[in-house]
Amino acid sequence: MTRFEVLGPLRVCEGERELDLGFPQQRALLGLLLVGAGRPVPVGEIVEVLWPERPPASALNVVRRYVGALRRLLEPDLPPRAPGRRLLRRAGGYLLEADEDDVDLLRFRGLTKRGKRAAATGRPEVALRHFVEALSEWRGPVAMGIPSSVRGHAVFAAVERELVHTTVMAADAALLCGGTEPVLPRLRQAVELDPLNESLHARLVMALAACGLQAEALAAYEGVRRLLAKELGVSPGAELAAAHGRVLRQELRPGGLPSWRGTSAAGSVVSEPVRPAQLPPDLEVFSGRRAELGNLREITEAAAGATGAPATVLIGGMAGIGKTTLAVRWAHEVADRFPDGQLFVELRGFAPSRTPLEPAEALRGMLGALGVPAGRLPGSLDALAGLYRSVLPGRRVLVLLDDAFDTDQVRPLLPASPGCLTLVTSRNGLPGLVASGARPLRLDLPSAADARAVLALRTGPERPAAEPAAADEIVARCGRLPLALAIVAARVAGRTGLPLAAIAAELRESRGSLDAFAGPAGAPDARLAFAASYRCLPPGSARLFRLLSLHPGPDLTPATAAALAAVPPRTARLILDDLAEAHLVTEHAPGRYAPHDLLRAFAAELSAAHDSLTERRAARQRLLDHLAATGSG
Repeated sequence: MTRFEVLGPLRVCEGERELDLGFPQQRALLGLLLVGAGRPVPVGEIVEVLWPERPPASALNVVRRYVGALRRLLEPDLPPRAPGRRLLRRAGGYLLEADEDDVDLLRFRGLTKRGKRAAATGRPEVALRHFVEALSEWRGPVAMGIPSSVRGHAVFAAVERELVHTTVMAADAALLCGGTEPVLPRLRQAVELDPLNESLHARLVMALAACGLQAEALAAYEGVRRLLAKELGVSPGAELAAAHGRVLRQELRPGGLPSWRGTSAAGSVVSEPVRPAQLPPDLEVFSGRRAELGNLREITEAAAGATGAPATVLIGGMAGIGKTTLAVRWAHEVADRFPDGQLFVELRGFAPSRTPLEPAEALRGMLGALGVPAGRLPGSLDALAGLYRSVLPGRRVLVLLDDAFDTDQVRPLLPASPGCLTLVTSRNGLPGLVASGARPLRLDLPSAADARAVLALRTGPERPAAEPAAADEIVARCGRLPLALAIVAARVAGRTGLPLAAIAAELRESRGSLDAFAGPAGAPDARLAFAASYRCLPPGSARLFRLLSLHPGPDLTPATAAALAAVPPRTARLILDDLAEAHLVTEHAPGRYAPHDLLRAFAAELSAAHDSLTERRAARQRLLDHLAATGSG
């Protein structure tokens, strides 16, 4: 059996015999192929790595010669010019064919992946075992023995970053388990590799204290403090300073498990649980949505039993359609079925002036609400997710994750414990979350009757009853969109002497513009809500969305959209599907797409601002030519 080693001195062993790897550049080529094991390494990358300054004119011939020599070394019985089974020509480069058992780097990566999976599912002891085993493959500087000019290339530095990251995750798992001795040697090794990494130093300081080496922990902190001041002119950041504070307060003791953790499958110390109650107030103006509430009732009844699997519901729909309102209403209705508390997290996926909340930041808040002291929280996302799932077993908790940006933001925040329910709202379809088992619940516009009931609840029933025709026109001009109804109702409530007919006339006069649906600073604003979705579109999708406003009909096909944007029909279909996934258009029938009336007005405003008059005229002409040729839109 042939064994390859690159996480330390570069070595190849055939049984008990170590092979002579030849010239330095030939050794460097093998090191590069090992670092890229499992993928073809392009010839251009090989030349760039082997000759970082200026490759010779014969570089390609030299590479071929080295490849031939390595083939003969690895397969000595190979006939001349035969391709062999180890070093294969693939896709303009070369591939080293090897299994995980053959290469130390592949074993390291496989064990790290298993460790991350265990940490994310709340099994820190299992995670620690995998991480320690992975790090046992690390024997010294990566690819030692090849020329230093080659070892300095980014591909080898990336492997060193992998080693450091796994060391950090191992330290987090060890701190959760209460035994850091197995990771101390690797922490010291990683600190030598990356001496200015504050996150790494924070783990080393805490691990030393957890082993009873209080004085050494304080000395380690002082050493890195001086190093940061000397090399970068900065003081320790928040993470390193927090680790130092924990050592000073003697919160980390040998063999000590954190006293706040509840009993779990991982076996932890029991303490009095905290029952969070974070739901925002329910809205008194809620009306309708009987079918959607019925669907939520079925899902909740399946999840609320102590033995029921954790359930996730994705409530989706366009901006302003009432996703959060529905989720909050239902959460209040069923809160008593989740006696261990309710968590609410505003993920800010499409907040007009704020960036989406990072999953790690969300988990810190959720763990704090569940009673975990801030000083006990690990640093990495995987460790935080593992800890979150460790404190939930045996508890029935309802989690409301509002305004999610994508699946990656949501996945670490999902409980894994039976009896828990998660409600997620998003204006994106989040297909990855649905593929993982979430139940999608797509909100359509409320019926005209329900929309009018919402208007009556917000303005008082007397005014719509006195002016039914004006009330119906307001509902129609708002496109039955709850956000637009709320904005107009607020204006009605503030102008008690103005008849509804005058409000309807204002909306009629502003047709084709969103000016009537703008609010003062800090108040709901349709234009701002739509813009948050539009900003996330890639350029090609944004352009087609703008040009949709030029189409006069109620809906259009991919072929018509292709004519508008001067793109192939297949491209237009893909873009329309993406716009539908973002709820900026609706595929109301197979192959027929339509934006909401207010979104059409928004697209028209954008097109006037971003597309030149020449481009809009050209798009209209292409549309007319297409309609004349096909007789349909």
